[in-house]
Amino acid sequence: MFRLVGVLAALLALEALGPRHVAGDGTSDEFLGISFVVDCGYSHRAADDPIVFPNVPRASHDHSFFGNRSTNAFSTADTLENGRTLCGRRADRSAYWVPTLYADGIAVTPLKAAVYYRRRTTSDVQPFPKGLRMIAGDPTATAPQGIERVFWNCKPDDPHEPELPVCPVDQDHALRLHVDFPECWDGVHLDSADHRSHMAYAAGGECPVTHPVAVPSLMLVVSYPVGGAGRFAYSSGSIDSGHADTIVAWRGRALDRLVRRCLNGRLKCDRGNGASARQPTRSFK
Repeated sequence: MFRLVGVLAALLALEALGPRHVAGDGTSDEFLGISFVVDCGYSHRAADDPIVFPNVPRASHDHSFFGNRSTNAFSTADTLENGRTLCGRRADRSAYWVPTLYADGIAVTPLKAAVYYRRRTTSDVQPFPKGLRMIAGDPTATAPQGIERVFWNCKPDDPHEPELPVCPVDQDHALRLHVDFPECWDGVHLDSADHRSHMAYAAGGECPVTHPVAVPSLMLVVSYPVGGAGRFAYSSGSIDSGHADTIVAWRGRALDRLVRRCLNGRLKCDRGNGASARQPTRSFK
């Protein structure tokens, strides 16, 4: 009996920590557990992309949008701030989106997205600037991208899979896509011509000198109500072309407070406004 209780407690702890961040620089566990989470409901589908094709409706492949219900080709940080959100933290009016998943030619409606805001650098993290635009993952990929950036699994404690797994179809499992965003900003530009050059990934817990500002490390986890058996593809092409986009738009000082208390305070905060005890970490020194 006591052993069973212990196993259940361990599983709950893994779920609270969220997805394990595996970085190519070998620092995957340095800040494991320092995070806060935003759960965002699925909003709508549209062939819009306000980053790649701003102000041009129906110019992109189909996308599935989470969080802000107003997201469209004309979205800006200001319009998003005034839009309604399906995110659990109501101050988060950001737009999050991924290409639409198709199973045997039929669009799959996602269950939800969980957005993990974590610390991945030795330097204190700065809140995202309003209107920052980011893309992570490769929409042209035709082979697995590498689990340090994009991976799959069926449950939070399952191994990271570079290729689409086959998951049991029940209440405890869901096909889950994970996309990891960069955590270093150049400190100047909210976007760039290729929508990537203004951001970079840290190495060994340090941001490159070209991108000196450490910001939260986002991991977008999208859950789908399918098991992975069948013919699957993304609207961007291959099933390996998983990627994600975001436009940051938080109301008020909520993001500043969460960054200060949770990420720089080295706490694992829950999905509400509270926080758990301080988490142990290893030093880079």
